[in-house]
Amino acid sequence: MSAKPSPPVEPVPRVCLTREEAAASLGISLDSFERYVQPHVRLIRLGRMVLVDVAELRAWATEAGERTLA
Repeated sequence: MSAKPSPPVEPVPRVCLTREEAAASLGISLDSFERYVQPHVRLIRLGRMVLVDVAELRAWATEAGERTLA
């Protein structure tokens, strides 16, 4: 008797990223992220794990872009 295949699972949108993923999503190195971005965003600390809310990254990018263009 074969098992019925389960339906495909939809990708789950990410709410938080690691600092490495956050840096990659901005197109910068982790060093640049730590120097220029991290001081301006709230971090979520879970033991040794550090996460960045995607909304924080978007807010930082919007504000940083507006300052540059102003």
